[in-house]
Amino acid sequence: MQKTILITGCSSGIGLDAAHGMRERGWTVFAACRKQADCDRLRAQGFVSPLMDYSAPETLASGLKEVMDRTGGTLDVLFNNGAHGLPGAVEDVATDGLRTIFESNVFGWHELTRQVIPIMRAQRHGRIIQNSSILGFVAFPWRGAYVATKYAIEGLSDTMRIELRDSGIEVILIEPGPVTSKIREKAIPHFEKYVDWENSALRDRYEQSLLKRLYESNGPDTFELPASAVTAKLIHACESTRPRARYYVTVPTHIGGVLKRILTTRAIDRILARLR
Repeated sequence: MQKTILITGCSSGIGLDAAHGMRERGWTVFAACRKQADCDRLRAQGFVSPLMDYSAPETLASGLKEVMDRTGGTLDVLFNNGAHGLPGAVEDVATDGLRTIFESNVFGWHELTRQVIPIMRAQRHGRIIQNSSILGFVAFPWRGAYVATKYAIEGLSDTMRIELRDSGIEVILIEPGPVTSKIREKAIPHFEKYVDWENSALRDRYEQSLLKRLYESNGPDTFELPASAVTAKLIHACESTRPRARYYVTVPTHIGGVLKRILTTRAIDRILARLR
C-alpha cells in the first residue's frame, strides 16, 4: 500500500512544493488548502485537495473525514504547514491581530493534530511533522506575533514528542530560515488591518525598513533557498527509519542554532538589534 500524507497550506510555496515532491516519491498526497479556488486548481493537477482552514474548525473535521474515507481510516503522516505572518513592532500589533494569528498558526494546528493522534495511536504508527521556523527559537525584531506562534509550536511539539514516546507516533520539527514563498505578500492584509504604523512611536523605522521590505521587491533574501530545500528535509523526516527531532533548513538557521548554544542572551540581542 502507498504511504499517505496530509499536507496543509498547499496553495503555494512550501506546501505546494511538498505536495509535488512527495507525490513524485510515490506517496498518496492529500494537498489541503484554505480556499476553494486553490483546492480546485490542485484537483485539476490530479491531487485530492480537501478544503481545510485552520481558522475554521469545521473544515478541519470535514477535510480529515474526506481523507479518512479515501484511505479506509489510516494516515501515515500529517505535515502541519499552513500559516500567515503579521509583521510589526509588538507594541503596535493590535491584540485582536495576535488572537487572529494564534487562531490559524497555533490553535488550528493543535485542533487538527488532536484529531489525527487517535488515528495514529490506533494504527500504532504515524508522524506529525510541524513546519516551524528559525523564528521558533530566535526572536527577530518586527516579527513578534509570528515569533510568538512559532515558539508556541516548538513548545507544544517538544512536549508531545515526550508524551507520545511509546505510542509509535513521531513528532518532528522542520525549522526553515529564508525560503522562497508568498508569506510576505500574504502578510500585507494582516499588517494593514492590525498595525497602525502611522501613529507609532517607531514610525521612522517603519518608513526606513519594514514598509520597503513589505511593499518593494528587492529580490531574494541573503541565503534564501527554494521551497524544495524544505521538501528534501520533509522526505527524510517521512522516510527515514530514525528521523531527527529537528531539521534545520538554510544557513541562518544553522548559525542561529550555534549562537543560541554559545552566546549569552544579551550578546544575541545585540546582534539581532542590528536587523531593521
